[in-house]
Amino acid sequence: MIVGGFAVGKTTIVRSVSEIRPLSTEETMTQAGVGIDETGGVSGKSTTTVAFDFGRITLNDHLVLYLFGAPGQERFWFVWDQLFAGSLGAVVLVDDRRLADSWYAIDRLEHHRMPFIVARNNFGRPVHSLAQVRDALDLSAGVPLIDCDARDRESSKAVLIGLVEHLHAMSSTREAAP
Repeated sequence: MIVGGFAVGKTTIVRSVSEIRPLSTEETMTQAGVGIDETGGVSGKSTTTVAFDFGRITLNDHLVLYLFGAPGQERFWFVWDQLFAGSLGAVVLVDDRRLADSWYAIDRLEHHRMPFIVARNNFGRPVHSLAQVRDALDLSAGVPLIDCDARDRESSKAVLIGLVEHLHAMSSTREAAP
């Protein structure tokens, strides 16, 4: 799962890293969304995800990672719980210019007790340091926080590798517990 606020780059990260042509439910934003979808700070945004994005990346001969990019607007949040079913973990993609837009994603993941990492999508020079982002989002030390550029395939792959490594570490810790 790739979750986060409106216009943080969820569709972009799925597109940049998927080995298949991603399924995208991007639609043109219309006047009907004015006053409903908060577009402040995202000038030039003309499309939005209305269901989810889907992509795939093969890890090895036996493991495939399916990518689901969830819609970010509040009116589509009801979809998230359905997408969470069967998911092993998530990436919370954040824009540090609009950190408050990340709270819902983190809250829902914690509610579902789903492991997650946080990736700061850099749209330019970051506004806050990673330590400031961690503090602002009240992330525990056990939640990895990394930088990325969702437009860049290698950077997006590093995010997914970070998630898989985090899930593996959590699994190993549980297995080692008495």
